Amino acid sequence: QVQLVESGGGLVQAGGSLRLSCAASGRTFSSYLMGWFRQAPGKEREIVAAISRSGGTTFYTDSVKGRFTISRDNAKDTVYLQMNSLKPEDTAVYSCAASWTLLVARVSSWREGDFGSWGQGTQVTVSS
Repeated sequence: QVQLVESGGGLVQAGGSLRLSCAASGRTFSSYLMGWFRQAPGKEREIVAAISRSGGTTFYTDSVKGRFTISRDNAKDTVYLQMNSLKPEDTAVYSCAASWTLLVARVSSWREGDFGSWGQGTQVTVSS
């Protein structure tokens, strides 16, 4: 398994930006599809974005399209989530996760078992 550590969360006003990072260690990072998830209090975990192993294909949930950008640097074993035009409804704990088997084309129907490694999460709070 790969170990994941997120950073970059915090408190920001609506309309502001944050950049989350997820540093990986332990296995070949480029072998994993990477995803960013979020979970708000009282809500189920949802996938926000995902990126293929090469970085050439991405997925975004509808609510963040045009505002969030996922990217990865396989030389640095890191995946990023640039979040712009943040809204109060983006407030959640954001986690990154790694999948050995999943393809971007199937990400929208993901299941817990598809991701074998998870980070501890980082809090993002957007004030109105």
